[in-house]
Amino acid sequence: MIQPPALHKNDVVGIVAPGRKLDTDTVDASVHIVESWGLHVRTGKNLFSPGHSYLSGSDAERLSDLQNMLDDPSVKAIICARGGYGTTRILDQLDFSSFLKRPKWICGFSDITALHLKLHSIGAQSIHGTMPVLFPKPESVLSVETLRKILFGERVRLETNPDSKNKVGDAEGLLIGGNLSLIVDSLGTSSEIDTRNKILVIEEVDEYLYRVDRMMVQLKRANKLQHLAGLVVGHLTEMKETELPFGEAIQNIIVDQVKEFAYPVGFGFPVGHENPNLAWIQGSIGKLKVTREKSMITFS
Repeated sequence: MIQPPALHKNDVVGIVAPGRKLDTDTVDASVHIVESWGLHVRTGKNLFSPGHSYLSGSDAERLSDLQNMLDDPSVKAIICARGGYGTTRILDQLDFSSFLKRPKWICGFSDITALHLKLHSIGAQSIHGTMPVLFPKPESVLSVETLRKILFGERVRLETNPDSKNKVGDAEGLLIGGNLSLIVDSLGTSSEIDTRNKILVIEEVDEYLYRVDRMMVQLKRANKLQHLAGLVVGHLTEMKETELPFGEAIQNIIVDQVKEFAYPVGFGFPVGHENPNLAWIQGSIGKLKVTREKSMITFS
């Protein structure tokens, strides 16, 4: 996998929004935080375009902003401003030829999972981590700090408490994944997730339990769960029941689809739509250790 170079003081970082709108006050506060790291910030030309009622500009505008940042050799990293929805609408129109000649870190989570999977399919690492829409929140301090560390070439590790639904064991492999809905959305596309011999990371937010079950079943039917090295489950935030309850606990829904496989499974990792949402590198080699006392992922 191609690993982009670490940032240095006075480097330029771009902020773009491939999906949903965001407000100027949040961006201004986030720019101040990034500049406090000794970096310069360049925002996308169309970041606050009125070109769409939900999205941060028309498809053409959002595509132009991201493509310009990919192509500009002076921009050393790209931080996606927020998730929501919209990245897949422009994903297949992006040209990564300049990016592959001069790779740079691309950061985000949630809807940005689609972009991570596309980058993984062309052999490039990227950073799954918090985004500017969340930077100013006091509870995001640790999440933001782990993003800063990775951008500047420092190592981090993920660690969490034991869980009764864990399956103990050790695994090593490339980490890949992110938001469960976007992982499933990739099936049958140019960025379809490749999970064989990899550690799959999943997280989800604001979803009905029966839909999570359907997505896990779909991954299994698509042979995406059978040959994993390990499974890491992050935050499962604000899971919901329908009027007629599905009646199964969220953890059981996941366990039921992987119970016959021998690889380790670790729940409760600090990744996803809650804080802390610790940063990690998509496509990096990780060592997963799940014990009765704790679970952790360390990186080479």
